[in-house]
Amino acid sequence: MTTAQAAPAVLPPSPLGSVARIALVGDRSPHVTSHTRIPLLLDALAAREGLVLDAYWIPTGDAQAQAAAGALAGFDAVWVLPGSPYASEAGALAAIRVAREEGIPFLGTCGGFQHALLEYARTVCGLTEVAHAENDPGARDLLIAPLACSLVGHEGVVRAQPGSLAESVLGAERSMERYHCNYGPAPRHLPELTAHGLRLSGHDEDGHVRIAELPGHPFFLATLFQPELAGDGTRPHPVVRALAAAAVAHAARRADGVVARLASSLAGSRAAG
Repeated sequence: MTTAQAAPAVLPPSPLGSVARIALVGDRSPHVTSHTRIPLLLDALAAREGLVLDAYWIPTGDAQAQAAAGALAGFDAVWVLPGSPYASEAGALAAIRVAREEGIPFLGTCGGFQHALLEYARTVCGLTEVAHAENDPGARDLLIAPLACSLVGHEGVVRAQPGSLAESVLGAERSMERYHCNYGPAPRHLPELTAHGLRLSGHDEDGHVRIAELPGHPFFLATLFQPELAGDGTRPHPVVRALAAAAVAHAARRADGVVARLASSLAGSRAAG
């Protein structure tokens, strides 16, 4: 199906030949333009690209429990959407961690980008005290801080590093992107993130980080800009198309694994008989 729906408490196993299932993690609101674009994007992905996604909305307040129960690990992609401050920072971070550790295709946009860096800093780099200024404005050690100039309604150039996933997805080293945010990464801890394997693969013309990715992961990409805002929603941004393609590939690998296990089990039964 191409219209996003609420996620069940526990996701049932995928039937063979099913479409890719994607978890849309965020606190859905008709006042967030990126959220209202989702049905258009899902329909366009199916009609224009043949990439059919079965989408489930998961509020951040439910995401931590879904992660703990193993339900999030049953999806073929996780997309942490804009709309911060989230009702549950812990829920957003839990969803990101599941996608990162389980090799599930992941996209974080705007607030999702910010929280992807926060999860990586705390969990991988051991920077347990770093904070997000929007969630904890009184914190002494901010990883995500107020931007010197707001990017709400801003459009600007992003340059992707040659050879990066970002460049491959965007199809060019330079692209024009749209923003709607007031927070971004402070430079203090960025060297620690890169030392632990995160690649900061896209920057604006002033050298500020705008894209992050995780080499070695099947698909892990986070952008401070909002690809959901590109055009009128009828032509999905390359970043959105890439996530959908990664989700479909993940679903195919999952189905192949099920077929292989069934074939092995059948062969064992015949041998025993």
